Amino acid sequence: MASLSEMVVTAQKMYDDIMQKGDPRVANWAMMSAPWSSLFLCIFYVVLVKLGPWYMKDKKPFELRNVLVIYNLAMVALSTYTFTEFLLSGWLAGYSLGCQPVDYSNSPQALRMASVCWWFYISKFIELFDTLFFLLRKKDNQVTFLHVFHHGIMPVSWWFGVKFVPGGFGTFHATFNSFIHMVMYFYYGLSAMGPAFHKYLWWKKYMTKLQITQFVVVTIHSFQLCFIDCDYPMLFTYWIAAYAVIFLCLFSNFYIQAYRHGKRHPPSVANRSEQNGVSHSTRKSNGKDN
Repeated sequence: MASLSEMVVTAQKMYDDIMQKGDPRVANWAMMSAPWSSLFLCIFYVVLVKLGPWYMKDKKPFELRNVLVIYNLAMVALSTYTFTEFLLSGWLAGYSLGCQPVDYSNSPQALRMASVCWWFYISKFIELFDTLFFLLRKKDNQVTFLHVFHHGIMPVSWWFGVKFVPGGFGTFHATFNSFIHMVMYFYYGLSAMGPAFHKYLWWKKYMTKLQITQFVVVTIHSFQLCFIDCDYPMLFTYWIAAYAVIFLCLFSNFYIQAYRHGKRHPPSVANRSEQNGVSHSTRKSNGKDN
């Protein structure tokens, strides 16, 4: 049996070998040298979720209406930027909906794509404030397992995406997701502005349909690589496809329960305010009454 020191040496060698396969163009970008800072922040996020209700137990909920308006409109701007950049650096600049390898060159277009991948990754950390706002406003019913799982796993997942495949096939879902975020945060921004704007929120049902459409399209787009040869890592394809299928099932059930049967959602799904294309259609959003 190998000694502990031998196991540590083996693990270190495996880690070094994996890191050597990373894209050298992003090696010196913020938080990209190693996954540990991303992992730490995600763990801290989970701890915050556990301690938040305890901290707020004897405190009054914070009134954050102005903060929420500014935050949501800022997220609209960021989502618009990433959506536009994904299009201009790839999907409207020669990318194929079939096999699309990553361009690891130092061409302006390839570097532009890598850059927007990094910004999309950073946006996953910014979105963690959604949960913080819930906790500060004592909307603990919004902080479900699915909400925490989704927000907690995305930053780490996208660290690997930027580190190893910053571009190509896998950016399709990020492009679609950025568009969903544009719509979703605009909805949340209107909601935060108060009752005078609630009459403009009649389209939340269609936002749910748009989200379901996203998962269907991403699932189909991902599984096509099972039938064609493509110079793109299948591990990342499987992960994207699995994620899309999971949330396709969740939101299909959510839509049926809400709009076909006329029932209230189970708290685990209905009260979520997920980002990355995962939001809810209840009367709550980012801790605001719609």
